[in-house]
Amino acid sequence: MTSPPVPAALVLSALLDRSIEQIAQAAADVRRFDREAIRAAADVWDNNLYPLFWAVSTSRARERESRALAALRWMASFSTRRRTWMSEQAALAGYELDAVLPPTEPYVPGRDSLGHVRPPMLRITRQDLDGLLPDYDLAAASVRHIRVERAGARLSACLDVVVPRAYAVEQDTSPEPALLYVWLDDVTDSVFDLSDTRGAALDPGPDGTQVAFGTNGRLRAADGEFRLDDRSWHHSAAGRRADAVVPPRTEGSGYLPRPPVEGLGTAASAAAALLHRAMLELRSVRYADRADHVPVLGLCRAFSGAGRAVLAAGSRRGGRRREAAFRGLLRTWTDGAVPARTDVPRPPTGTPSRAVLVMASWTAAHTTYGVEHPAGARLQLALPPGTEEAPAAAWRLRTVDCAGPEVFRLRTAAFRGPGPLVRSGQPAGAGGLDLHEGALHVVTGDGWSPPLG
Repeated sequence: MTSPPVPAALVLSALLDRSIEQIAQAAADVRRFDREAIRAAADVWDNNLYPLFWAVSTSRARERESRALAALRWMASFSTRRRTWMSEQAALAGYELDAVLPPTEPYVPGRDSLGHVRPPMLRITRQDLDGLLPDYDLAAASVRHIRVERAGARLSACLDVVVPRAYAVEQDTSPEPALLYVWLDDVTDSVFDLSDTRGAALDPGPDGTQVAFGTNGRLRAADGEFRLDDRSWHHSAAGRRADAVVPPRTEGSGYLPRPPVEGLGTAASAAAALLHRAMLELRSVRYADRADHVPVLGLCRAFSGAGRAVLAAGSRRGGRRREAAFRGLLRTWTDGAVPARTDVPRPPTGTPSRAVLVMASWTAAHTTYGVEHPAGARLQLALPPGTEEAPAAAWRLRTVDCAGPEVFRLRTAAFRGPGPLVRSGQPAGAGGLDLHEGALHVVTGDGWSPPLG
């Protein structure tokens, strides 16, 4: 069956509405808070929101479609992942978006401002590991950072590993060590102890991927990606092979021109700016210590249906009518957004006896570009208002940090749902925190900031 023609303006506005819906779904129950889903959906509109307003701000249907198609193509050119998301969302509405987008270009590693080749992002496969990792001594590696967190009903993880180089570098090479970043999706097993962080191995298998570190540490997942952060990679064997085939760096080649955004009326510009600020605020949950301060659901309610509303306002005949429609839209959004930002949940009183672990991370003490960073741990917990039988909307997200943890142990069982949360010591001093009978166990000499209860 032939797909219907793609109504570009309708699809473009629907993508905005779909983003807001996805953000709301990811935050609907903080016991399954999906921080990455919120960040990714909001991030789409950092560079694409003003082009959307420009595209739909004309009453001439043919011009509106031409503008919207240019905006869609610009949006899709950002990355393969972005294009895939767009195509999936359009397909849900019954439209074949790939039919009007330029062909996907094969991936080519890039070069930095000095013309040096950059390590690519790769799937964790045997072929890619065999091509890259012989340049590094993973047996002598050390874990710098680990984070395991909820992604809806599943778990995700990331790992930063310091990997000594096994190839010769020049004397003027940056003193910064090489880092191996690993991202894992659908984590099924995690075991970590800060006293056991030396050595690492990546093992892709038919049943998924395992990342091992130390003697007993491990992360098992369905799939994953990795990338090297190494200023000297162009000297490695893999880097020299890439340098021989990657074309020279040229400014602007292969990039679509950004759609123009000039010509918006005063009210349309103000409405776009208000929505853009809201998207940046939602995106700020990428910083874990911001996640429990952003009124995600309130902002989603305030801007629900924004795509349809912008399309309707921009399609009005005559500049005055369009401006009047955008002024009305601006008032509606302001009336919803202002109270949403003041509706940040109050922290629970007293020390909670039960909690749901949403995220746990540990970072080793290290120095980056001459700046010393102390060791630390961060927890994100969903706390009930009194009884865990309370509705989902009553649970609250709470993010706490501690410096220089003496003990940090984590197992997958810590994420299995509400469990007994046991505190020892004083809230502002030395003490420990235990969840699910040792599945998460942290001991700190400096207390938690802010205090947990």
